[in-house]
This record gives sequence, structure tokens and C-alpha cells, in this order.
Amino acid sequence: MKSRLRVAAIAAALAALPATAAITELKVSSTQPYGEFARGKYVRIEAEAQGALDPAAESIPGLAQAPRNAQGRVEYRVPVTLLVPEKRASNGALLVDVPNRGRPISHGLYNSPRVRSIAVGSLDQGTGFLEERGFTVAVVQWELGEGPQLPAFEGGGRKLYAEGVGFAALRDVAIFLRDGGKTGNPVARTIDRTLAVGYSQTARLLKSFVVNGFNERGGKTAFDGLHLIQAAGGVMPLLDAGPGPGSVAAVTPGHRNPEHRGVHEAPFTWGEVMASVAGKYRKAPHVVVSNAYNDYLGGRASLVRTGPGSKDDQPIPGNVRIYDISGSPHINGRARNPDCGEGPGQLDWAPAARAQLVALDAWVAKGGKAPPASRLFTLEARPADPEVFQAPAYLAGAVVKVPVKDRDGNAQSGLVLPDVAVPIASHGAMNTPLTTMACRQAGTYRPFALKADERKAKNDDRLSLEERYPGGINEYVTKVRMAANALVAERLLLPEDATVILHAAAENPAFTPTRPRARGATPQPGVR
Repeated sequence: MKSRLRVAAIAAALAALPATAAITELKVSSTQPYGEFARGKYVRIEAEAQGALDPAAESIPGLAQAPRNAQGRVEYRVPVTLLVPEKRASNGALLVDVPNRGRPISHGLYNSPRVRSIAVGSLDQGTGFLEERGFTVAVVQWELGEGPQLPAFEGGGRKLYAEGVGFAALRDVAIFLRDGGKTGNPVARTIDRTLAVGYSQTARLLKSFVVNGFNERGGKTAFDGLHLIQAAGGVMPLLDAGPGPGSVAAVTPGHRNPEHRGVHEAPFTWGEVMASVAGKYRKAPHVVVSNAYNDYLGGRASLVRTGPGSKDDQPIPGNVRIYDISGSPHINGRARNPDCGEGPGQLDWAPAARAQLVALDAWVAKGGKAPPASRLFTLEARPADPEVFQAPAYLAGAVVKVPVKDRDGNAQSGLVLPDVAVPIASHGAMNTPLTTMACRQAGTYRPFALKADERKAKNDDRLSLEERYPGGINEYVTKVRMAANALVAERLLLPEDATVILHAAAENPAFTPTRPRARGATPQPGVR
């Protein structure tokens, strides 16, 4: 009954807002229970936010040419999905999920279990990580063609859309949910800090969001912290006006179009980013960047560390952390794509993402505690390696660098999860064909042979499991435990994820468990 009253109260609160607000209305289409978690019950709200922008106060191409309402403002509408905890269940943090091509990302990134990852686009509960910790989640659509109604105008004899309003929508919804007062705000007085998460396309969007000055409005901050996952080396050219139906920012460079402009553009390094916004903000946001192994091979990620004019790493600002996840594919999936040459990577990098979010939240909270130091790959240039997506010709002199590999094909630098620190396979090589985005982003998983004679018969120079772990599964599990505990001590892995990783190691079918032998019994083949 209390849950029903809470749902009804939220629905009743979502009334029209003052016309002077940047968000003028939050109109609900449905409200329903989402689930019950350790901290309390959650509801899911489907809504549409209407905003009104002053063209004179916004640097958005096309906005001044768009139709205005009676107050001289330009209106827009964007779909919003809210996962709202009961007030006593909230931890005070709002996490804005910036959808990738219309698909929510937060639960796929943070709530995925080890074996059955949650697909991007799903809001399935999964492990319930976000809800168990009391986060309020807001999925805010921003992209033309994926639900938002963006301002249109006539330009050059055709209809164009002011797509930069997507930046303003993210800003205004975030500010409203934290600071918009009680009327019409379903999370009123429960939020004291705001975070945003972007994945791939939308991690690039958030970098551009900061660069273009959208993280504040009227003295109020949109996001205290940003979690950018798999942005590789890019930004987003959203400050443009396009004809639709899709976004001007939908296309990315690849092996088919290596010279495509608008993505691998300045500012590259985070030092350049923060220098470019000096004076724009009262306080720059805290930023945590997570890079996949094959973002370096297929996404020119090293340019964010070196810039296009140097081969050496540039200083990382104090409000930024960068974590390179060894062996991780761009996509945290497990299923085989029949269009790809090999099965996908099997490294679960969600534990790294969860630990990073917890550290970021602690960083922006009152009396914030700084996260662990950046963990970076040791890099090298491999200009003749066909797997490496080299620098474009328009960046004359730029050098793309990639992680140094050991004899197993693994990188033992950066943030090394136990699966790579204590390997039973090679992780992270690019999948084929390289011209297919879904394949090159999927990574690979190449298991070691069980026995020495097996690997020798296949001309495999990687040590077999019996050579690598002569003590069998007990030696393997011990080493996994030590690697996991070390990461927990460094706050790069959460204790609960260390437990899951250890259980998976103990149950690993690649090993034959040691069985006790009765006194005087004759040893059997394969039994130690």
C-alpha cells in the first residue's frame, strides 16, 4: 500500500512548472513499480521534459532562426525515464544516463552480472548494483531521430534542426532534478550531487559538452562528475544543424572512412580540455575516463594521452583520472556474432566500471576522497600492424600508439583485472573483419592449451595451463585471490566483485580439481 501511495504522490507532483524555468514542464505518461532492493523500493517513471531556451543566451547554431513562443523562447521536448528510490532509500546521487543511439547504458555498464551481460538498451535490474547503493537514475534522450523534438528552422532552402539543443537538454534536466524546487520534481530535495555516464558515442558527447561550456547555467552546475567509458580518441560535432532524420553526429571514422572529420579533433588531451574551459566554470567537473584495450587499437585512444603533436604523454589534470583496462573489448558482450571471424572477448570489465563509479561518487560528495591514481598502458607505435587504426592524414605527424603485449598477447600494464593478471587465455586482440564495427569492437578470446603436447602440436608458443600452473586449480585460485585482493586494497575493485571473481576461478572448468587419493591406491591418469 505504501508503494502505491508513493507512486500516486509522484504522479500528482508532476504538474506544470513556472514558465521562467529552463524546464517548463515534466509530463508523465506512466508510473509503475520497478523493484525492491536492500535500500528500499524503486518506481519507474516515463516522462517528457519540455524546455524553453533564450536564443540570446545560448551558443547553439540555428537556435536564433527557430520559432519562438510568446515569451520569446525556443521550445524543445525530450523523453526522460526515471528510476526513483523512496526518499529514505536515496544515497543523494543523481546519475544521468546519456543514451547511446537512443539506448540506455547505465544498467548494461554497472548492473551486468559476470556471465550474462546486460545489453546496452536494457534497463533490466541485473545485479541491482545501482539500486542497492541508492542511486537515482535519469535516462535523458538527446539525439535527433531517437525521440527528442528539437527546434527546426528553414536554412538554405531546406528544413534543418538545431541539434546542439541536445547539450542544453542534458544540462537543463540535470539542473532541474537537483535544484528545480519541489513543484513538479519527483526527486525534489533528495539530490545533493549529480553524475553523468556516457558510453562510446555518448562518452564523446560528454567530453564535448564540457568543452562547449554547457556544464553550468545561471550559476548552477549540471554535473559534478563525469564517467566516460570507451570514448577512445574522440569528441562529438553536435554543435551543428542537420536535416535529419538522423543526427549529424551519427557517423564515426573507421577502416572504411579513416579520414572522416569531426570525431578525432582538438582538444585531444584532458589538459587541453581543462585549459579550454578555464574561466567558463566556477568549478570544473571531476572526470573519470575508462578505456578499453581495443579502443587503442581501433579508436586512436592514445591521442587523448599524447595529443596529435607529440609522442609523449601530456600531464593529466588533477581533476581527471584515466584507467586503461587491460584486455577489455569495447563491447562487454559474450554472444558469438556469425559475421565475425572469431568469438568475442570474454573479459568482464563491469567490475572496473563499478569501482570507478563508486570512487567518482565519493570524489564529488561532501568532503570528497580522491580516487586511485590513473592506471595507464605502456605504449608503443606499431605502424605496420594491420590491426591498428593509424592516425588520419589530416593530423600530419600524429602517431597512434598501442599497448605493449607480453608473449601471451596480453598487456600487463594499466588496470589489470585478475582474468589478465592470472590468465588462462589471450585477451583483447581485434576481431575480423576490421571493416565491420561490431566485430572490431567485440575483441577476442584465445584460450591456452591444457597440456604442453597439445600446444606444441598446434605450434602455440604460449605456455599451457599445466606448465603455467603446475599446482593445478589450487595454484590458479591462490593467484587469482592475491590479484583480486591487491585491487581491492587499491580501491580499483569492490570487495563483492572480488568474491564473484574468486568463485568463478574456483569453478573454472578449464582445470581438473585435485581429488584426494585413498592410501595405497594406484594413481589414475589426470589425477594428481
